[in-house]
Amino acid sequence: MKKRTKPELTHIDPNGLPTMVDVSSKAVTAREAIAECRVRFPSEIARQLHASGLRSAKGGIVETAIIAGTMAVKRTHELIPFCHPLPIDGCRVAIDWHGERELRIECAVKTTHRTGVEMEALTGATVAALTVYDMCKALSHAIVLGPAKLLGKRGGKRDFGKGS
Repeated sequence: MKKRTKPELTHIDPNGLPTMVDVSSKAVTAREAIAECRVRFPSEIARQLHASGLRSAKGGIVETAIIAGTMAVKRTHELIPFCHPLPIDGCRVAIDWHGERELRIECAVKTTHRTGVEMEALTGATVAALTVYDMCKALSHAIVLGPAKLLGKRGGKRDFGKGS
């Protein structure tokens, strides 16, 4: 049986300083990550959004959030200091009602590279949620974002959760 080692932070060098992980010796493999973020509305606002088909004075809420989430995936390395710039082979943002008052945003990202796309999937899902908030804030500031979480990842050292 293989001995489990204690997890360690990877973005800290031997001197305790922040550092980008060196992935040059890792194998290039297919990698995928799926993340979600929820957006919860007050009851009256949710009713209004259902009635409007998720359209606002600013335009289609879902369509705009999908575009924003996709753009965020492609620019994650510009937002998160130690993320590597990655070629994005695929990105899918799906948004749908989860119950009467909550939107569920799922972002799935694929690459073939030496490092995974968990941060890209999380960034895509959360920026899409922020875009929904932006498009609906004129109706209420009581909109709640979250939780945002990684649902799964595949490729690299270990697989986790959905899609693994």
